[in-house]
Amino acid sequence: MLLENKRILITGGTGSLGKTLVRRILSGELGSPKKLTVFSRDEAKQHFMRLDYLKKKVSTDEIIYSKIDQILDFIIGDIRDYTSITSALRKADVVINAAALKQVPACEYFPTQAVQTNILGVENIIRAIDELELNIETVVGVSTDKACKPVNVMGMTKAIQERLFIQANIRCPRTRFVGVRYGNVLVSRGSIIPLFHEQIKNGEPLTITSPDMTRFLLSLDQAVDIVFSAIRYAKPGETYIPRVPSARIIDLAKALIGDRKNEIKVIGVRPGEKMHEILISEEELFRSIKRNEYYVVLPILPSLQCQEVDKPLLEKEFSSADDLLSMDGLIKLLEKNHLMV
Repeated sequence: MLLENKRILITGGTGSLGKTLVRRILSGELGSPKKLTVFSRDEAKQHFMRLDYLKKKVSTDEIIYSKIDQILDFIIGDIRDYTSITSALRKADVVINAAALKQVPACEYFPTQAVQTNILGVENIIRAIDELELNIETVVGVSTDKACKPVNVMGMTKAIQERLFIQANIRCPRTRFVGVRYGNVLVSRGSIIPLFHEQIKNGEPLTITSPDMTRFLLSLDQAVDIVFSAIRYAKPGETYIPRVPSARIIDLAKALIGDRKNEIKVIGVRPGEKMHEILISEEELFRSIKRNEYYVVLPILPSLQCQEVDKPLLEKEFSSADDLLSMDGLIKLLEKNHLMV
């Protein structure tokens, strides 16, 4: 099994993706880990997360939860702090870097903070593995569609993060660095659906930035599936990308409103926002392939490429403006993920 008896470190482990990763890893679907460490700087979230799993230890007969005290660990720290991330990395075989500043407008107002977490924090991970010659098998960098042809600070810093992890395969040849890149997660912290749910609950207008804006949509479990596939199959420097649907945000609002009387209010595009997101750019099509159910972008550095591409993967860039879900398809997607209110 892929993670059997492995020591796994999840940075940003109390975030939406981090919590889903923890749940899925503890399910044992990839084997029983020796240790699963949640690394984050939010002590309150760690506290409540620990309590939730202690309750499961008492209330379930599953073997893995009976050993939760030995398996699940929590470290308060910040990837910006070299000392704290170094201490955590010393005890890891597999690292999933989900720590990030990801709110687009916030990153526009505080670009230096985005640089410190999304770029310098990543450099701290690579530097520690390099300088201390740590025997880490795999590092997975979690990226975003906003890193593809970026126009905002968040996307720019994530694009640099992708390149740092690619180059790290040369710098730290004993460790495999791979990436995943995906679009909007349906119920992640700060995403649009929880906001729409709250506005519907309060009888308020649903606020959208533009009637034409589109986004890729996937569930948290789909995001975890991508990470697991990258761990299982990715070669050094490769970036895994899901083949997921997209929709207009105004259609998403209409689907959630249903027969209710909530209005839709257009408030204008926020700082740094794109009308449409891209998961694979025109330039990347010439070094992209299909593997199983995913697209894979091969590393930009020729010394890491182990496969030639005869023709572009797609006829044009993979954009959220293409192949939009119908209203019926969007409603089915929301119902499947239990998001209709």
